[in-house]
Amino acid sequence: MGVSFKDPSPMSPMERLYDITFRDPPEPQESTPMPLVRVQADEQADIDISGDAFDFVRSIRVYHIQYRQHENRDGDCNRSDSTRLGSYGVQGDYRWTRSTVGQVPAASGLSIPNGCGSYFYRSVFVDWRDHAGNYGSEEVRY
Repeated sequence: MGVSFKDPSPMSPMERLYDITFRDPPEPQESTPMPLVRVQADEQADIDISGDAFDFVRSIRVYHIQYRQHENRDGDCNRSDSTRLGSYGVQGDYRWTRSTVGQVPAASGLSIPNGCGSYFYRSVFVDWRDHAGNYGSEEVRY
């Protein structure tokens, strides 16, 4: 058709940042103090969730996994397990209890080696069952 289009040369990342920053500067506004809003502080749901329809809430389990093992120079195996389990009660009250790596579900990436090889594992692992009973989980190592 005898038509062409010349694409402008791409901007560098710094030029793009400058362009975005100063394209439409915000207009100054008078600051008015935001009112304080009282939030729920009784550590439970503000509605009745004791019925079977809310079993999915009580199915949520949060494992805070902190496990370490190593062999010292005397040949002794030193293990440290500070795993905790967080869960919800009948009315949505949340609590932490002591747990062990032996109670962490297999879906976790936790894999303690046989013997006493040097091993360190720290993560937050969350699992649940949804309203239809399907299993789900997520884990974040840190």
